[in-house]
Amino acid sequence: MSTPSHQEALFLEAKQGQWAVRTTELRKPGPGDIVVKVEAAALGGVERKIQAWGILITEYPTILGLDGAGTVVELGEGVTTFVVGDRVTFHGNWDTIAGASYGTFLQYFTGSAQFAVKIPDSISFEAASTVHLGVATAAFSIYNQADSAPSAKYLAPWLPGGRGKYAGKPIVILGGGTSHGQYVTQITGGPVELVYDAVSTAATLPFALALTAPGGNVIVVQFTPEELIAQAQKDGKAVHMVHGVFRTPINHEIGGTLLWKLPELLNSGDIKLGDLLYPNRWEVLPGGLNGIVGGLERMKNDQVSGVKLVVRLQETD
Repeated sequence: MSTPSHQEALFLEAKQGQWAVRTTELRKPGPGDIVVKVEAAALGGVERKIQAWGILITEYPTILGLDGAGTVVELGEGVTTFVVGDRVTFHGNWDTIAGASYGTFLQYFTGSAQFAVKIPDSISFEAASTVHLGVATAAFSIYNQADSAPSAKYLAPWLPGGRGKYAGKPIVILGGGTSHGQYVTQITGGPVELVYDAVSTAATLPFALALTAPGGNVIVVQFTPEELIAQAQKDGKAVHMVHGVFRTPINHEIGGTLLWKLPELLNSGDIKLGDLLYPNRWEVLPGGLNGIVGGLERMKNDQVSGVKLVVRLQETD
């Protein structure tokens, strides 16, 4: 397949600056890289926070976006795991140490083949674009067993001895109204060892901590006030902030095992996507790259719930 010399991309022009769709050169693949024609990219919560708060990224202008899916159109030297024409889902290039990003909000992505996975024909590009960040955010904070990882350090179900190891042990996931919290201890018979607060606001955090047994783990998706962390530690509870970036060194080992098993997990239906994954759904925003900013604004205004916003990059108008 031939590749163009230029493409359209969405840039964040400066720290807390403006977004702009403009033309940029296509990056040539280096050793170990692939070039993907990006058919779909998913929006995550972190992009709007980077723009609004000026956090995590120091090199500008930058291209954000952590999730994408498309077709391999070119191979770098030494790549043997893919061929041109493969359908893949992939993770954007975000160097959390250097504060640099070359993400998925563009029409052709060049990056390491290490962080791409083949997808079956039965899975659409839109559904596949929601995989990487969602799976990593859910998995790494529970299963990353590296010593310094912010994780509950459970044994992953895709590793030997992991499947069924925790059968019968309840986990509480907070993702909706706090009125649900009062019923949890009645259902589970008492506090539980693992609570995943997928909202992590002032309304949900006290419930999450109250539902966690001493010696247990609380997973949060936003920064937690120091006083709550101090109280949790005093009560013998550990609080872990999610970190779902595959490229971060602390995630390399667990991420490598997950990516190796991911095609099997998708094919078997152990990880379900799109209409098969209730209540998660995806919604396509019109306008390609030009639809991203409006989608991020909806997320900022809490107008998105239980759905992943997706754009089709080749439909940029």
